[in-house]
Amino acid sequence: MTSATLQLSSPTQAERGLLRLAARLTVYVEHRIARRATKRTLALDLLREQQARRNDPRAVDHLLAQMGLNRR
Repeated sequence: MTSATLQLSSPTQAERGLLRLAARLTVYVEHRIARRATKRTLALDLLREQQARRNDPRAVDHLLAQMGLNRR
């Protein structure tokens, strides 16, 4: 009985392979989560920067003049 118990206490080759696969998937998913968080942070920073900019009313007139169009 003791030898049967010892054989069952260690994981089989298939179980060890599944554990390695699970560890790799965990690393992959954590990397994706971190990358998404970085992208989200950058996007929010860009959005805040765009919203903080003040519109220059002369900029439109300047661009129209560069294109050769009449000013407003």
